[in-house]
Amino acid sequence: MTHADQTLDIDIVVPCHDEQDTLAAHVRRLHRFCSESLQHSWRITIADNASTDDTARIADDLAAMLPEVHAVHLARKGRGRALKAVWNDSPARVLVYVDEDLSTDLAALEPLVAPLLSGHSDVAIGTRLAGSSRVVRGGKREFISRSYNLLLRSTMGVSFSDAQCGFKAVTRETADHLLPLCEDDAWFFDTELLVLAEHAGLRIHEVPVDWVDDVDSSVHIASTATEDLKGMWRVSRGLATGRIPIAPVYDAIGRRPFTTPHVGILGQVLRFGAIGVLSTVAFALLYALFRPAVGAQTADFLALLVTAIGNTALNRRFTFGVRGRAGAGRHHVQGLVVFGIAWAITSGSLVLLHATTPGASHGAEVLVLTAANLVATGVRFVLFKAWVFRTRRRPVLVRPGDTPAPLPAAAGPSATAAASESGPRHVDESEDRRIDEPAA
Repeated sequence: MTHADQTLDIDIVVPCHDEQDTLAAHVRRLHRFCSESLQHSWRITIADNASTDDTARIADDLAAMLPEVHAVHLARKGRGRALKAVWNDSPARVLVYVDEDLSTDLAALEPLVAPLLSGHSDVAIGTRLAGSSRVVRGGKREFISRSYNLLLRSTMGVSFSDAQCGFKAVTRETADHLLPLCEDDAWFFDTELLVLAEHAGLRIHEVPVDWVDDVDSSVHIASTATEDLKGMWRVSRGLATGRIPIAPVYDAIGRRPFTTPHVGILGQVLRFGAIGVLSTVAFALLYALFRPAVGAQTADFLALLVTAIGNTALNRRFTFGVRGRAGAGRHHVQGLVVFGIAWAITSGSLVLLHATTPGASHGAEVLVLTAANLVATGVRFVLFKAWVFRTRRRPVLVRPGDTPAPLPAAAGPSATAAASESGPRHVDESEDRRIDEPAA
């Protein structure tokens, strides 16, 4: 249903690059489906991004022949770049993206946009990983897809199931707030958009889809996976440091989550491991610097002390998500206790080396201490998680429809006091539901 005098409801963007062999047939198929099935005003926008074949001419021909089909040409390649360009200029209430190969069954299009048009949700995605989805693809792609999404959920504290399905939609308001924050211009763009949306407390609706793999896909798996991993690291770092200003989206959209996204144990281990590697390298360099001047044991102590302070600060912020000054002094005191335990481990290894190998070279000392420091790093993780940055979760009873007060990024003494004053609300057990609230 299309009417020129009414507000445009849906803009369906089809990014394409060098798709001259399939573009005409796929756009005609999409146009036919929209004409027969959609109950809202719509248009199809072909986003040709720097094609080098006949794609641009075919797109212009389709726009001239088919009503409600438009063509946009970009001088530079990149799916993310094409989507940002078209979505930013579109007047539609809901902005949709579908892969040019139409691997996703179009019957899911109406369920995809319905919760966005109604105002219930902010973002909608097709998922190939739901139990009711029907998917035809090779084992290699299936393994890569599931592994990527598992890694994403484990390391970035998100809960959506399928980041890579080329079948997504966002509201105009969501696009206005999130597109300026998305830096990627290629394949990682939609993953970045989803991660930011969830961390901003937006509601993501998932639609199980039927999906058939395109055997002629031009996606290069190895290079795409590498760029995805780089993107995950960049976004994780940006969220952890506050470089990505996600907090204002809370106020702009007007909906806060009951709980902030939580990084799982695997994500904590990976972040802690990365910091541990940096600390170990720094320790070895500092020990080599101090050793000629102050002796082995003193050099070990000084190198471990410096790296321990930095290690505690980095893990406080990045691994366990604690921000602000509240509790920082206590955390560093506890971190020094952990440092003492780690020092005992490394010093013990040095004593053992000298007892078993008198006259060991400085190089041997560095190797033994580096290995001992890796062991100490594992001990530090256990103590950090179980003691220094330990969180307790207690149930809070919430009536349906109630909105709990916003939680701070990291619960501190004030949060604990407020929680203890209010206490749980006693309601009929048949009507309540429980959520977990972190407490210091």
